[in-house]
Amino acid sequence: MDNQLRSSQLITTYGPGAMVELTDSSIIVGGLEDWKYPKDQACSVSEPRLAAKVTKVLRPHSPRKNAILLKSPPPPADEHKGQDASFVKGWKFPLWFISQEVQVTPEKYRRRRLVHRDALHNGKFEKKSVVSVRFVRACRRGHCGDIQWHSFAHGDLGSCPGELWVEERGTSGDLSDVWIVCGICQADRCMREAAQREGEPLKRCNGSRPWLNDLDPKGCNEVNRLLVRNASNSSFPRVMSVISIPDQAAWLTGRVMEHWESGNLQAVTVKEVLPLLLGQPALKHAFEGFEEEEIFRTIEAVRGGAQVSGSERPIKEVEFEALSRADSESSGDDPGGDFFVRELTRTTWRSPDLDCIKKIVLVHRLREVTALIGFTRFEPLGTDIAGDVLKLDVKTAPLTAAHEPDWVPCVENRGEGLFIQFDPEVLEAWMNREEVLQRQQALQEGFKKRQEDHPNPEAVFPGIAFYLLHSISHLLIQTIALECGYPASSLRERIYVPAPDGSAMKGSYGILIFTGSTDSHGTLGGLVESARDIRKHLKRAFAASKLCSNDPICSSHDPGNHSQNHLSGAACHACMFLSETSCEQFNQYLDRALVVPTIDALGCELFGESV
Repeated sequence: MDNQLRSSQLITTYGPGAMVELTDSSIIVGGLEDWKYPKDQACSVSEPRLAAKVTKVLRPHSPRKNAILLKSPPPPADEHKGQDASFVKGWKFPLWFISQEVQVTPEKYRRRRLVHRDALHNGKFEKKSVVSVRFVRACRRGHCGDIQWHSFAHGDLGSCPGELWVEERGTSGDLSDVWIVCGICQADRCMREAAQREGEPLKRCNGSRPWLNDLDPKGCNEVNRLLVRNASNSSFPRVMSVISIPDQAAWLTGRVMEHWESGNLQAVTVKEVLPLLLGQPALKHAFEGFEEEEIFRTIEAVRGGAQVSGSERPIKEVEFEALSRADSESSGDDPGGDFFVRELTRTTWRSPDLDCIKKIVLVHRLREVTALIGFTRFEPLGTDIAGDVLKLDVKTAPLTAAHEPDWVPCVENRGEGLFIQFDPEVLEAWMNREEVLQRQQALQEGFKKRQEDHPNPEAVFPGIAFYLLHSISHLLIQTIALECGYPASSLRERIYVPAPDGSAMKGSYGILIFTGSTDSHGTLGGLVESARDIRKHLKRAFAASKLCSNDPICSSHDPGNHSQNHLSGAACHACMFLSETSCEQFNQYLDRALVVPTIDALGCELFGESV
């Protein structure tokens, strides 16, 4: 019988298609059809902006107008309502097992029997201990299945029905020491060959989707690759997330429409007229805090009958507006709600060394909602730098067999954070320096090389500003984690920079470092207090990053000529990389040489020796 998962904590970490090791077997988490909710609990989550974004991605051409629902994972089963009140089904996978009974060959090799599930119930194996084989096959479209072990062992020599053995011809545990051997004809083959793509040792994919218990109706003819089922690359969740904040664009549209009826704004046909009208006390108060360009753009949209909605704008653009327009901190503040931010008084952190920073914002309360929209194998695929997923390519495996899902799982996190807004004039002047332009060219060469090795039509070079702010964020997280009361793995980041093509977020540069928890509505306050001492943390972070324990190898890294890491400059595990739970770009697009001077003295750093 297939196992049933009842741990909501497990599902928030592993979604459909993930391979999970249990105490007595291994399973693959079932699709959304196999998620059962209690009848008296809807488990729905309200976040219209995220729901609209997810609907646009998963139903790009659908005539259906209703948005996809967001649901939290099924709650743990209530013993008083029966064990089947709520659960997530997991299908047993793989179907091949290795006996724990060890034999020794005349050559002194250790070997164990490789047996299919159907043979476990005969008298020979019924009472013997077995474990699931750790090797499976998969393709880059997410399909996976059992390796055809008889065919693999015998290669082109045909296959005989002999019993198969797994021999360990060494003590390293490396693939080169693991052999599959036939007990009758003595045909053998090394598992290292399975990891090679030449000759297609694992054959072509048949579109098997064991998490949905079916075959892909579109078929598949991709070359199978070897996959270790409990390895970190066996499943990468593809998610979209938003921070629940007041929609400034919708609010501004409402204000324009409110004063539109009175006739005050209908006469604004050119932007030059707007300052005169905004001099009126009523309008000045109504539109305080908004730029004239933004007000005029909204007026033109309303005149044309359009409704400016946050769901139509990039995710991070809406967030940046709300964070950068925080009110000043006062003694009467009483943090509450899902989103509460206050600007820190400049005199508490201002320093000539930090003239590139425009504003520090204390994020007392925030709510992040993350939706799972699919998953990939072998390589992760994230969002673009604006936080959006434009469309799903063939590498993203579905969560359900349905052509158009009615709902997707999501998780709510509540927590706190700090936001740093950077001065666009200072950063743009820095980006035009000759040394910075040369460094940007070197990073672009690495990006082009990555595209040649791993083509991705959706990938776009994020720009030198993203490299800079992303690097500052990683350095700051490592330093803050020493004092804020949260481990570094629980801190997360969001990087705000203009779109590479200039289509959105022009002049918007910022970093949000935050934390959140699914089981608590409060916060410890450690990150907010760290923001009050941001000058100390920044200087410590920059001082520690000038020299890496892997220098000069790290600082001299050439992304265009490196065989593995094409997407980063001077960055490695010893100085820059964070856990996967913290980084929004999977430890890519990093370069500390843009932040502080390194031993290579490239001269492209934003912060000099005095910091």
